Amino acid sequence: MSRLTIYLLVAVLAAHGLIHLLGPTVYLRIGDLQGLPYKTTLLNGHLDVGVVGIAIFGGLWVLPAAGFVVSALALALGWDLWLPLAFAATCVSLALTALDWSVAYAGAVVNVVILVLLALRGVLK
Repeated sequence: MSRLTIYLLVAVLAAHGLIHLLGPTVYLRIGDLQGLPYKTTLLNGHLDVGVVGIAIFGGLWVLPAAGFVVSALALALGWDLWLPLAFAATCVSLALTALDWSVAYAGAVVNVVILVLLALRGVLK
């Protein structure tokens, strides 16, 4: 992979990971964000998980956040661990964005793009 490609992928992974911190911010009631309202429902309002359920859901967003940031760091340092870590973080992220599709659909699109890039990386390696 060229240095430019590595730098771009590091930036995308790290930025996507940091964006995941919006979930805990809202669903753990740490702060309010315009465009991401607090709610206790998932699946476009069809599943009410209650206050505790949405807090757990909010906390789960930390997992892909950490996974993306650590995988970006691992890639920057040349560690092979970055690829499986990025794959796992992307799969978890995709599941979370699917559950909260009404506000996280853009993240799902980014996850699909990342999965395609990771698959190409695996094929072209």
